[in-house]
Amino acid sequence: MGSSDSSRRKSDARQPPEYLAVGRIVRPHGLRGVMVVYPFSDLVQNLVPSNTVYIGSKRIPVVIRNFQSHKARFLLAIEGCEDYDAAERWRGEIVHIRFDEAGPLTADVYYHWQILDLHVVTSEGEPLGKVVQIIETGANDVYIVQDQNGAELLLPAIEAVILEVDLELSRMVVNLLPGLRPDSPR
Repeated sequence: MGSSDSSRRKSDARQPPEYLAVGRIVRPHGLRGVMVVYPFSDLVQNLVPSNTVYIGSKRIPVVIRNFQSHKARFLLAIEGCEDYDAAERWRGEIVHIRFDEAGPLTADVYYHWQILDLHVVTSEGEPLGKVVQIIETGANDVYIVQDQNGAELLLPAIEAVILEVDLELSRMVVNLLPGLRPDSPR
């Protein structure tokens, strides 16, 4: 949701990243270099044979040989990884795709970089601060909103609370349900 350093930093924060993390390599699967990948989001579905992914903090480019669903995870086979020991070397590494290959998101779904630094206001127009951090809980994200005095407010990213995200205006409109403010009655 000027040309000074602070505004330049703000605009940089609103730019998309070059790479998106789509999952983590959990462990080898079998003896032929296949690896189990824990997905971070539906973006993992962009992994298809012959495409390139980028693994680890150094973003090492590798070509996908095979990619398929396996229970709640996925199996990834890459070129040059032919046995258990080769797969073991990738354990714990993050699998990335290039942002420009990610495709569009569905309506009302946003990347974290789009939400961070948005100005948050209530539906009545009361300013609450900016989104400074996002906590992933599994059920839904939680946005940490910090006001100008440093006080924090935790907002669950659910439809009943997040009414509008306007990226053009860099603004998020929220409905403060009872109990969301630390000083409000439950």
